[in-house]
Amino acid sequence: MTDFFCVKKMGEPNLAIRFSCYSMVDLMQMYFKPHLPKMHYKRPLNVMEQEMLRQQAVNVVAARLSRAEPPLRKEVVEYMSDTKSHLWSMRRSKANFYRLMSGFSGFLSVGRWLGEVSTWKHPMTTVLVHILFLMLVCFPELIMPTMFLYVFVIGMWNWRFRPRHPPHMNSKLSYTDGVTTDELDEEFDTFPSTKSPDIVLWRYGRLRSVAGRVQSVVGDLATQGERVQALVSWLDPRPSSMFMAFCLVSAVVLYMTPFQIPILIGGFYFLRHPMFRSKVPPAPVNFYRRLPALTDSML
Repeated sequence: MTDFFCVKKMGEPNLAIRFSCYSMVDLMQMYFKPHLPKMHYKRPLNVMEQEMLRQQAVNVVAARLSRAEPPLRKEVVEYMSDTKSHLWSMRRSKANFYRLMSGFSGFLSVGRWLGEVSTWKHPMTTVLVHILFLMLVCFPELIMPTMFLYVFVIGMWNWRFRPRHPPHMNSKLSYTDGVTTDELDEEFDTFPSTKSPDIVLWRYGRLRSVAGRVQSVVGDLATQGERVQALVSWLDPRPSSMFMAFCLVSAVVLYMTPFQIPILIGGFYFLRHPMFRSKVPPAPVNFYRRLPALTDSML
């Protein structure tokens, strides 16, 4: 059941349509207009009503195209209308996961770059970051212009690598290169399934393993949120009292000192040299990890 099967592209019909506009200003204004009529936002439909209307629309279109010449089957209309997007698909789940990683790759790259700067992997870059940080703190009115200018420079740099042709079906993005025969068979299976009980049981076990990992990640996120709430919920009086005292002292100190000084101290502490760093986690991290959560109260 785990034999890999690659989808082979036998051809691709392309339909070229060219759109033209009489006014570029009107075309630009379309980007700021809502997608749906005003009534949809005043009295929105719930999920069940949307699914019912979608199914009715698919049935109408399928009945109309089935009488065309050549006739088009209902399965094709359902696939093009994406009516089964809410059903489970291992291939689609992997594709969406890689899409998510690609969408947040910029933030991950910034995080890795900050880690390299804070550990002095490239000393010259770290020194330049110190100078830039000091300049932005001393002249805070330059923060927002610098950010927007940086985004503008990135956008203009990526303009050189803009796509030259309209996007088509991407087999790599759809993760059809590494899909197995069983995953394809599961994706094209009906709902409810018509396969044998052994195959359904094996797929159920695989789904449980995937859902177990997702469940662990969701549980970890819930634990982090509960620890933040434990700071002010007095679930454990000792850390809550220490946090209350810290907030009171911080309020007094920040009121009496210019805001640039705490920011400079925090920034230089984050960018300190590795010789001033300890091998063990810092005290705030240890304090946060010892905060209580509700995991022990769960069955």
